[in-house]
Amino acid sequence: SDSTYQSAAHSLVGPGRLIRTIRKGAWVELHVTLEGPGDRVARIYRALREAVLDGRLAAGDRVPASRDLAGQLGVARGTVTAAYDRLTAEGFLESRPGSGTYVADVSLEAPAGSGRRRARPGAVRPLPLWDGQARPPTPHNRRLHDLSIGLPDPALFPLEVWRRLVSAQLRRSRLEEATYGGRGSFRLQSEIARFLGLSRSVVASAEDVVVTAGAQQAIDLVARVLVAPRTVVAVEDPGYAAVHRLLETHRAVLRGVPVDDEGLVVDALPPEARLVYVTPSHQFPTGVSMSLSRRTALLRWAAERDAVVLEDDYDSEYRYSRQPVEPLQSLDRDGRVVYVGTFSKSLLPALRTGFLVPPRSLTPALREAKRVTTWEGDLTTQGALAEFLAEGHHAAHVRRATRVYRERRALVLDGLGRLDDVLRVVPSVAGLHVCARFRDEATDDRALVARAAARGVRTEALSDHHRDEPPRPGLAIGFAGIEAEEIPGAMARLVSAVRG
Repeated sequence: SDSTYQSAAHSLVGPGRLIRTIRKGAWVELHVTLEGPGDRVARIYRALREAVLDGRLAAGDRVPASRDLAGQLGVARGTVTAAYDRLTAEGFLESRPGSGTYVADVSLEAPAGSGRRRARPGAVRPLPLWDGQARPPTPHNRRLHDLSIGLPDPALFPLEVWRRLVSAQLRRSRLEEATYGGRGSFRLQSEIARFLGLSRSVVASAEDVVVTAGAQQAIDLVARVLVAPRTVVAVEDPGYAAVHRLLETHRAVLRGVPVDDEGLVVDALPPEARLVYVTPSHQFPTGVSMSLSRRTALLRWAAERDAVVLEDDYDSEYRYSRQPVEPLQSLDRDGRVVYVGTFSKSLLPALRTGFLVPPRSLTPALREAKRVTTWEGDLTTQGALAEFLAEGHHAAHVRRATRVYRERRALVLDGLGRLDDVLRVVPSVAGLHVCARFRDEATDDRALVARAAARGVRTEALSDHHRDEPPRPGLAIGFAGIEAEEIPGAMARLVSAVRG
């Protein structure tokens, strides 16, 4: 009888219970709700059935023996056996003599009202700024020739080296160093400062580097420190929509500024802007490099207007000219430039590691902004990356990858040469994509991209990256994420799509 179980803790009055099941040979705890109508058999049956239907109990999971579950729930064994018999009869459980009772492979459609559990619809709404902004990810059809932009080739990454360095970081002595109050990323700060000084002539010491979870977080920290509601921020147009959206969430007022063959048009900057976001080394998405005269004009403008320049140097490690592109930060004499970089393009997006080099007057505030959001971040990845840089693997990887990307870039440019009467390639000397503008500005580049996708080629319309300025149609074409042998066929299909 159930009355033989005296412990109140084992009654079914409470909202639910943790029961122990076996998944892939290991014990796991499953929370089941045992409230509701019906007797105890019905409530146990309903709880386990719902756990199967919504995927918390998967096919092949072993449920407790009836005696064990009865003990866990504080009910008679016969109560559990009756629930199990009903679940077995309906195909949710199966008994394996000598082994136990397991969740069956339930392939039937779940009845109405069942299925994967989802959060309640809710009566609360986000601020209007966020309402309706969620965008489902674009399905990645591997049958397409992928000429998307911003995608490095993961096959080029030295995975074995990285695995060794991560394993070394997981030693207990290293883990004990990773505390909340420490400076676990300082080694990486030192290596980043050295790397930037050598490869990009950026002026920085270890104390000047703030390690972040990618460039997007770096920009978020800058916005937290510098952007108040209604602050006017100037952005390139066309430009990087993800950053634009991020700045808008900080209640900034964005003003698009046109980009020509010399980069951002400084004379078109709104005088009330207090922050200017630019990608001068390889403008996103056109690929142009900001001319020296424009760079000096921008720095002069910032000094005169008491403004800050946010320089995003997102993929200029890959250079196809022997003449390096001078970053704004190295030209800055007034402490107006915040330099942002990332390892997502030079290594892997999955590493989610970036950095800031701000003027020293901003460093304490940025470090505090980071502390109150993500603390030190992923110290295991940071430690491995510090060793990766120190041992020279990053520089070697960039050299090897640049050779591969140079070949792929040449093949894309060769294909675009067959459209010289239709498209004008925008000159660029760095990065992982090229841009070409249509000579006829009435061209519908979005329709053309859809037509190319129908022929098996994924690329991007330049119009999608415009904000305030009238869209100038064109194509942004990535070459890093596609094998060289695929490119001639991909370009032939793209040419066919353009020709109609």
